Amino acid sequence: MRPPQPTPSVARPDTAEPAERPDAETEGTEASAHRPSADAEHETHEDFDDRPLGSFEDRPLGSFEPAPEAIAARTAEQATMFANRLVKNARHRRKWARRTGVTCYRLYDRDIPELPLIVDLYDGALHVAEFAGRTRQADLDPDWLDTLCGAAAAALDVPESAVYIKVRDRQRGSSQYGQFGADGAVRVITEGGLRFEVNLSDYLDTGLFLDHRQTRAMVGAEARGRRMLNLYAYTGSFSVYAAANGAASTTTVDLSNTYLDWSAANLALNGFGADDPRHRRVRADTARFLADAASRGERYDLVVLDPPTFSNSKGMDGTLDTQRDHAELLRATRAVCAAGAVVYFSTNRRRFTLDPLLVPGRIWSQVTEITARTVPPDFAAQRPHRCWRLECP
Repeated sequence: MRPPQPTPSVARPDTAEPAERPDAETEGTEASAHRPSADAEHETHEDFDDRPLGSFEDRPLGSFEPAPEAIAARTAEQATMFANRLVKNARHRRKWARRTGVTCYRLYDRDIPELPLIVDLYDGALHVAEFAGRTRQADLDPDWLDTLCGAAAAALDVPESAVYIKVRDRQRGSSQYGQFGADGAVRVITEGGLRFEVNLSDYLDTGLFLDHRQTRAMVGAEARGRRMLNLYAYTGSFSVYAAANGAASTTTVDLSNTYLDWSAANLALNGFGADDPRHRRVRADTARFLADAASRGERYDLVVLDPPTFSNSKGMDGTLDTQRDHAELLRATRAVCAAGAVVYFSTNRRRFTLDPLLVPGRIWSQVTEITARTVPPDFAAQRPHRCWRLECP
């Protein structure tokens, strides 16, 4: 991080923590990019163009150029607004986090339209994401982002060395995802009594999607004695929850060797070594894996299906579009389900519509949207994903 501009005076966190929720200043928009692949040409869970562009900050620059003093003053004003909002949010969230034992959570998600940032707290470190091209002030002031991050660090008593900044571009291609650094800011955090490795510096996402915290707990609660299948598994956090809660076996499927190795590390952190035959990892395209598993007669009792919104990764047969392909994916998943199996299907495509033929009947005995139960309190102002629980007869 570049040295920030002088930090404006901001309100500091009080010891008293009011119970009210922070005010929402924007309409619900979806959360941060989901499940990129380190070995992928392109995967995304984002529909960036669906997000509101904010207020006057998004006007074309026009023919005038504000004076440098005016630009600096406006940045300082915005930094104060940003820091004060973070302090207000932190008063509420810290109280909830202590009560529930959560150490990693969202503090800010584009609450102020002209400040399109996302701020997550990872056990004492800040992970800040900017949406490039969303604010005029950032175009005018090259120090805008660093100034706001400096104000956030000061307001929340976080060392500047523990602030990690990412920029999410509008473009959709190979440069958006994958590894873009090698600083190795790796931490081991806890969630639900389990341990996970996160990398705050080297990838666009950290390795643990906080919006699925409650979904992971729900999967863990149903795992005992079941054969669990984790598709598009990313770093295997659902597999860890299942294994730790007594699953008979877990199968973790992803196309990325990087993320399969990360999954192995997460399992090992929780006492399940790489040589444990009950917990296998498979590098494969999900569609191909499902076809092969069905032909081999494999059956599973608990399945997590959380595909990216779109992917054209190397190693895939064609492309994946979750809106277009989800019915076929669920049909293929059903072919490897045992009697009475449960499937958790999730997507964070903003305008997703479930296929109208996916209703209770001969193939599925129950199809229930459970989004209201899977979105945690720190994401309540947004709708980061939608989730369904499907039961097999």
